Amino acid sequence: MAAISPHFSIFIFYISLISLSLPPSLSLSSTTIHDLLRSKGLPPGLLPKEVKSYSLSPNGLLQVFLDGPCLTKYENRVIFESVVTANLSYGSLIGVQGLTQEELFLWLPVKDIIVDDPNSGLILFDIGVAHKQLALSLFEDPPSCKSQPKGVLRNHVRKEKGFEGFR
Repeated sequence: MAAISPHFSIFIFYISLISLSLPPSLSLSSTTIHDLLRSKGLPPGLLPKEVKSYSLSPNGLLQVFLDGPCLTKYENRVIFESVVTANLSYGSLIGVQGLTQEELFLWLPVKDIIVDDPNSGLILFDIGVAHKQLALSLFEDPPSCKSQPKGVLRNHVRKEKGFEGFR
């Protein structure tokens, strides 16, 4: 049986230290976006199964990449753009871009997503004109997201912008 050389042991030790000291966006780990959300006090089902990749900068800027825009449904229909960004901190996604939610036949941008108290069983969505509370249980599992042609999404945006969309 071959013995492990002291140089090899030192090399492995330094590689381990370096990988632990890297910021999350440069980490060599294979954490999924759903695991990341869970570790930050958010339900894993906030983002669809079809997430291709993501990046998280040291200042908390989260960028999530999908193959293209897609539609899914929680309590209401939701459209994810091909890139969704937000500032991620424990229990919240603030300044969300690339996510719209249907409310009373209008498509409104989701601005913030917050879980203040996980024991309450509620999650808060700030959709600009209102705050909407939903059951956390709706977001336990990542949903499947149906790919959408760009023309269909333009019609949703037109509804969102009201008369300005017709210019």
